[in-house]
Amino acid sequence: MNIPFLDKWRKRHASEPGPRLAAAFEADPDEMAELFSECELLRSQAARAGLELDDSPASLAALDQLTPRWRDDPETLPWLGNDAGLYLGTVIVRTVPGAAWHVLPGGDPVVRLASGRELPVVEAGLDWAVQGTPELSQTYAEASEA
Repeated sequence: MNIPFLDKWRKRHASEPGPRLAAAFEADPDEMAELFSECELLRSQAARAGLELDDSPASLAALDQLTPRWRDDPETLPWLGNDAGLYLGTVIVRTVPGAAWHVLPGGDPVVRLASGRELPVVEAGLDWAVQGTPELSQTYAEASEA
């Protein structure tokens, strides 16, 4: 259905979520990091498979070994991939010295390493959920060496 005034409204408000997320992150980075770490869908899927996610690098390797049953549900797939990326970022931030969350102006959360390199962890999580590569543990290994 083509409703011109709605199209104009959507275009005008399309850029708002990014700046709002960035502002919220700047206001309380610890609270935002806690929010990023929730990953409720991923944690529930892992629990159903008998895996407890403990925010460790070993849990990333265990996730890589799960049978990807989520690929059968196209509605769940992007949400699970998003959670996988946020979980990957959480593990990196909690275990790699100097790594920290950063929100880009467009609203995308990335992990900034001590070297200044930014990892698009949500993108990596989506790739992992859809294709199985790169493995989460591989992405973590590369981040921990940087």
